[in-house]
Amino acid sequence: MNNQERLMKILLAPHLSEKANRVAERYNQVVFKVLCDATKPEIKDAVELMFNVKVQSVTVANVKGKRKRFGAIYGQRSDWKKAYVSLESGQEIDFLVAE
Repeated sequence: MNNQERLMKILLAPHLSEKANRVAERYNQVVFKVLCDATKPEIKDAVELMFNVKVQSVTVANVKGKRKRFGAIYGQRSDWKKAYVSLESGQEIDFLVAE
């Protein structure tokens, strides 16, 4: 698999939550769910490639899956990685616009 294909698969979905909305408004950041083995430079390149914006920095957080109970059976949701992408001033990503 070449580098271009890898970059297209790194971003899984935008992460929409109250905290994500708060950082978007206050710090011009966007939050994504990303592959667990993705690196910060790969995430930066993927966002710049897919959304045609300039990325200032990337911060990542590894999120542990919650322990859940299904009747008498205990299980655990999958672990996942979250990326906070800071955009350069004047840049923005609008997920509501359908092109």
